[in-house]
Amino acid sequence: MAKNCSPLQRSLEWCMGTPELPGIRRRIYYIAKSKIVQWPKYVRDANRRSTEATLSGSFLLAADAKWQFIDILADKSQLTSEGQGEVPSQTQLNKLTAVHPGVGPEATAAACYLNNSDNVFIIEDMKGLYRVVGSEKWLTKTTVAQDNGQGPTGATSTTISVEATDEVPAPFYMGVIETEDGEIFCSDDAESGNAGGNSGSNSGSNSGNNQNANSYQLTANRIGNYGNATMNLYVDGALVNSGSSVQAGKLVRVVVNNGDDLSQISVNGSSINMSVDESTITATFTMPSRNTVVQGYWPVSGGDDGGDEPFDDGN
Repeated sequence: MAKNCSPLQRSLEWCMGTPELPGIRRRIYYIAKSKIVQWPKYVRDANRRSTEATLSGSFLLAADAKWQFIDILADKSQLTSEGQGEVPSQTQLNKLTAVHPGVGPEATAAACYLNNSDNVFIIEDMKGLYRVVGSEKWLTKTTVAQDNGQGPTGATSTTISVEATDEVPAPFYMGVIETEDGEIFCSDDAESGNAGGNSGSNSGSNSGNNQNANSYQLTANRIGNYGNATMNLYVDGALVNSGSSVQAGKLVRVVVNNGDDLSQISVNGSSINMSVDESTITATFTMPSRNTVVQGYWPVSGGDDGGDEPFDDGN
């Protein structure tokens, strides 16, 4: 059977007068890749081409692992990306230059745990959107340089330079950042001012936790001819039953095993991104501040009336 090689191209518009705010914010986050148990995934078509620049899901970390932060001079720091390689193996080389003002023992020690370590970084831009530098596939190169300044008007700095190959320029991240000060919920409506992120102080993550203090009912249904497939819900890595009470802001993972022909997973009627790993399909979302319904859709075929079926967690 011939492959469907239809192009992915689409129009790219821009409205005159729309502000595009340059730069990155003054706090970046990083962690060693060895502390990551599961990575968020790209949305791919049948030909394994990534179709979006936004990662689906969240980073799941090892027990007791947390993202660390580095405060930087935003006016002297920069995130860039450039193409590399030849067709059909072109990729992006993402580069982060993060300038920390200090040169004391703590800043100098950054070379001990960043040099020769494979890391991943998360940066927040001036619109409140989060971007990832570092890929599951390729090694991240991190180097540290230091300048003690010159003369009475000079300036000190510890500069962290990061180079990471990826499929797209610094992909966007809509998941959760687990820090020692609490969870940061990276929001896709950041440009409207509703982001739950932290742009340089602990108050961002703490206020986000306070706003997500209530719990709501989480239910799930399967619709259509789903055969032997099972659809399970996990909250913070633990399996939960349909109808459970889940705290708003918690990370919910939908896992479908033997999910052949599954066409869509929706949350409160809106489709969410799915990642495919062999016969397992995964989708991740943040529990909203209201009762929530998750639905999985299979094509309706002979003998199936396509009606709602009760959720079955496979136990």
